[in-house]
Amino acid sequence: MINIHDHLLTTLAEQIGQHKKILVGFSGGLDSTVLLHLLVRLRAQSHQLNSERMVLRAIHIHHGLNAKADLWGEHCRQACADWQVDFRIEKVTLDTCQNGIEAAARSARYHAFQHELQQDEVLITAQHLDDQAETFLLALKRGSGPAGLSSMPSRMPFAGTTLIRPLLNVSRAELEEYAQAQNLQWVEDDSNQDDRYDRNFLRLNIMPLLNQRWPHFPQAVSRSASLCGEQEQLLDELLKESLNELVTLEGSISISPLENSSEAKRNALLRRWLNQCGVKMPAREQLQRIWSEVALARQDAEPRFRLGQYDIRRYRQQLWLVPQYQNLAGSILEWDIQQKLMLPNGLGTLSLSQENGIKVRMPNGNEQAAIRFGVQGNISIVGRQHSRHSKKLWQELGVAPWLRERTPLLYYNEKLIAALGVFITKEGQSLSDDERVFVQWKKINF
Repeated sequence: MINIHDHLLTTLAEQIGQHKKILVGFSGGLDSTVLLHLLVRLRAQSHQLNSERMVLRAIHIHHGLNAKADLWGEHCRQACADWQVDFRIEKVTLDTCQNGIEAAARSARYHAFQHELQQDEVLITAQHLDDQAETFLLALKRGSGPAGLSSMPSRMPFAGTTLIRPLLNVSRAELEEYAQAQNLQWVEDDSNQDDRYDRNFLRLNIMPLLNQRWPHFPQAVSRSASLCGEQEQLLDELLKESLNELVTLEGSISISPLENSSEAKRNALLRRWLNQCGVKMPAREQLQRIWSEVALARQDAEPRFRLGQYDIRRYRQQLWLVPQYQNLAGSILEWDIQQKLMLPNGLGTLSLSQENGIKVRMPNGNEQAAIRFGVQGNISIVGRQHSRHSKKLWQELGVAPWLRERTPLLYYNEKLIAALGVFITKEGQSLSDDERVFVQWKKINF
């Protein structure tokens, strides 16, 4: 009969497969301590078999939320030293404005993991069977559909590589048994006893009752999560061709074909479009509002719907996912054109060039160059006989509303000379090579 120790080691080896470069999320708690210890044993085993040596690294995320956080970091450092595992500690700052402390801590952790991962390295984390059951119930509480109820996959793409959760079918009781048999030491986070947090409330108050009534409840929940995951995978396959036809090269999604779809199919396609964009799945109510308030808004409107750190906007009968940019309207930057100018909000830099960029006339001796944002009024541009109102002009030139607000406008005193990368006004036209300059805009985050 295979004992728990051999079973865990075999399970881990099967999950990892041929991967030899591994980064472990190591909190120092029971779960990640058992995981790291198993990986150290697996590394020794591969060495004994003269196979390719496993390169094992551990990262500890210091959230700064607990007075004992420094001690936990040192505990992890010492454990890794004892086991000859390369160790890194990463201090993070939490942004709790969006979804509270639990979500902010998770977001900060995975951002740090993404930043630390090296080429050809996989990330391994220690979530287990009981964690999976809690995640399922939290999704149920939020009213999630099959995508949310599928909870945590054992393997998923992450940051250009793979995230593996090899312990999802192992209970916390089995991990405790292993740790005690191996005389492992781990840290206990006292905040885990605070049932104000949703996950702790489930773990402390609900799961014990469910397990008492139905001893195999976590295994049943895990099966349900797997079935939901299979259903979502099937939908992904069935809708892939339709989605590819709807999504443009720029990443927007066409509205007109969606009008002829059922609400269920439309919502499924919109969810998959947003998932491709890396956005957290919206609730059904949010999808309904995106459709009614943005996609179906009156034609002369410029609607938007805020979704996390993005806006859903409509332009040319397409839905676009746009980051929430800083409002630059009214900003004025004086510019000595002989010097490079750093633009605000990550827009890049402006400088003069010998031959690249937009060609405009030199400023006169009494003219001061400046960059502004947000133009209003009638504009006469090179190549057009008559002036046009700025809104009409932007529309004719195919510039989306959110990009109009971020396009640097070159002024000499109060005269608009050019919208960089878009048009030159008649006031800015260069009449001779001796009186012209090239203004080059190197974009970073446009």
